[in-house]
Amino acid sequence: MAKSRRRGSTGSSGRPEPVVAPVDGGVAELIPDPDRPRGWTLLVDSAPQSHVDLDEPDRLAFEYQRRLGHIADLAAPPGRPLRAVHLGGGAFTLARYIAATRPRSTQQIVELDAPLVQLVRTHLPLDPNARIRVRSADARAGLAKIPDGWADLIIVDVFSGARTPAHLTSVEFLADIRRVLAPGGQYAVNLTDGPPLAHLRAQVATAAAVFPESALIADPAVLRGRRFGNAVLLASDTPLPVPELTRRTAGDPHPGRVEHGRALADFTGGAAPVTDAGAKPSPAPPPAAFR
Repeated sequence: MAKSRRRGSTGSSGRPEPVVAPVDGGVAELIPDPDRPRGWTLLVDSAPQSHVDLDEPDRLAFEYQRRLGHIADLAAPPGRPLRAVHLGGGAFTLARYIAATRPRSTQQIVELDAPLVQLVRTHLPLDPNARIRVRSADARAGLAKIPDGWADLIIVDVFSGARTPAHLTSVEFLADIRRVLAPGGQYAVNLTDGPPLAHLRAQVATAAAVFPESALIADPAVLRGRRFGNAVLLASDTPLPVPELTRRTAGDPHPGRVEHGRALADFTGGAAPVTDAGAKPSPAPPPAAFR
């Protein structure tokens, strides 16, 4: 296995070379973007995790990250600083985005994989002026240490072996999410599922058991159970900006659909909320999912 190269290393062509390094979650790769001089894609065990453009941190390349970016944009009036928690770090893409679009935001990243954190810090360094704290800890344990009512926005994007860990899918976990959120704060989670969408339906039901308001954003083909893919679930204790979120999502390069209200309740199909006692990790993606 190749050792991690030093930041800024280039090949004979003068362009950055891929970086490969062992991390706790497997083998991490940082792949240079051929179209952007300081753009990189992070993969872990060949599964795409994040894309970062160090020259344009407000550019979000991945479909699900664009959905989360819309949520961050609508979480408060434009430019107002946020207090944000990111459970799951990846390449710190969303934290960089918020720092760029909402200067003076205060953010906490909780990422279990300490070698991955070090790899990203070394090769894709954060802006030293950004108020971003990174802590290596289990997501649920790290959340438990954050004070009541601290966060305006909590983004959960945690995968282990391309699956969401079971202990981050339950009513008990979401109850702690709600504890940390300020009144009117929002919880957003990146989920993956495929037909018959049992995991996704159960996660919608779980959010509804904790929060009075929720919405689901995904490609229509995913919502119809035609393929495996990402969906972003949003929840809050106050009404959500559904019309504007719908407009922005429809205008994405890969347009998505927003389900809310009665349609979202019907989508659950009677699924029961998940508790710690019966929690399971999300389903593994099919072999062709990342080709």
